[in-house]
Amino acid sequence: MQRYPRNMIGYGADRPDAKWPGGAKIAVQFVLNYEEGGENNVLHGDQASEAFLSDIAGAAQWPGQRHWNMESIYEYGARAGFWRLHRLFTGAGIPLTIYGVATALARNPEQVEAMKDAGWEIASHGLKWIEHKDMPEEDERAAIAEAIRLHTEVVGEAPRGWYTGRCSSNTVRLAAETGQFAYISDTYDDDLPYWIEVDGRDQLIIPYTLEANDMRFAVSPGWIEGEQFFTYLKDSFDTLYAEGEAGKPAMFSIGLHNRLIGRPGKVAGLQRFLNYIAGFDGVWTPRRLEIAEHWAATHPPVKTERPSQMDRETFVARFGEIVEHSPWVADRAFDLELGPAHDTPAGLANALARVLRTASADERMGVLRAHPDLAGKLAAARALTDDSTAEQASAGLDALTDAERSRFTELNTAYMDKHGFPFIIAVRDHDKPGILAAFERRLGNDTDTEFGEACRQVERIARLRLETML
Repeated sequence: MQRYPRNMIGYGADRPDAKWPGGAKIAVQFVLNYEEGGENNVLHGDQASEAFLSDIAGAAQWPGQRHWNMESIYEYGARAGFWRLHRLFTGAGIPLTIYGVATALARNPEQVEAMKDAGWEIASHGLKWIEHKDMPEEDERAAIAEAIRLHTEVVGEAPRGWYTGRCSSNTVRLAAETGQFAYISDTYDDDLPYWIEVDGRDQLIIPYTLEANDMRFAVSPGWIEGEQFFTYLKDSFDTLYAEGEAGKPAMFSIGLHNRLIGRPGKVAGLQRFLNYIAGFDGVWTPRRLEIAEHWAATHPPVKTERPSQMDRETFVARFGEIVEHSPWVADRAFDLELGPAHDTPAGLANALARVLRTASADERMGVLRAHPDLAGKLAAARALTDDSTAEQASAGLDALTDAERSRFTELNTAYMDKHGFPFIIAVRDHDKPGILAAFERRLGNDTDTEFGEACRQVERIARLRLETML
């Protein structure tokens, strides 16, 4: 694998200010998954009964049979749990996003009418509530198209959001290629929305959650009482609210299921949480679609250079002089397993450093000798590279007094005579007095020590140069 597709960097150490409407410190977003009637069932043409997310301990699929107890638990969600949650959220004035399985929505028209009357967003949760990991790509593409068609027929309008849940590695790409969705949520990898590019089109991703989720009433380790659910939600809210007060508002997604949180002993914990957040200012409780619309308007996609996506010729042309007069470093770095993490200054600098660290001693010596003297003859002749010229100027080395120039010449000569390569230092980390002090101190080192230090300085120079480019 020469290119690693996973994105381990995201927004990095300094995530952006979400700029939520009204200056909100946090966006708390509730999703209610509507799956009842769309789960695995031989009545639905499936090979076995459902076994996922119920109160049946150790549930397993029953091949070729109906599982009466499992069906009954799902039916509770539609018959009782949904209406309990409907009363709770409409009473609190908090709108929900429904992740609706299309076939489930088709089998529950009264609940769909109630969702629409409440002004809730009905996003798509796929055609059926089944596993997709082994589904052939063409079959999944067809299932997505049929989910959109049936959802539109049942709800009266096409879905603007998508979440499969039990997805495949193709799901996000296949959903994005439809061009239908304002957002896709089949990821769990951030506290903020973000953009990806699929086939040249920008697609907004609004990550979902499996931890602030009542599904943990049905898995181990998980919740066993409503108070545990409340405590976890409260602790999450408190942490994110404090971050928002510090200038970094984020999004808090909470996932719910009719047949789980809709039970009396569980819903009490959710009720406590709604009461708790009602006591705070600056809490935005939107539908997911409103988050998507806000993000698209406030944080539209921005095209940036992607080194990991360049061809070799472009890559070497762009970064071949980051290490002074040594394009072979960039050429070898191109052959590493690059990915999104290397599209940042720190990431690409690390790739170049790896090449330098594994190069032969002669090759590294060649890199050191390719560097110019500080304030030396090349600078006087204006023969430095553009980067070196700017760097030396930044430390005032282009405006030396006669005495300073004489001292630099003396040090350059002594250093070169002793070590066989020029003195190298990342001048952007220092001012002129600091450079002179380091020069005088390092002149006393032995050559092996200086060789190692010079190589580290080459890496540092590369890192600083990339900071201005990416």
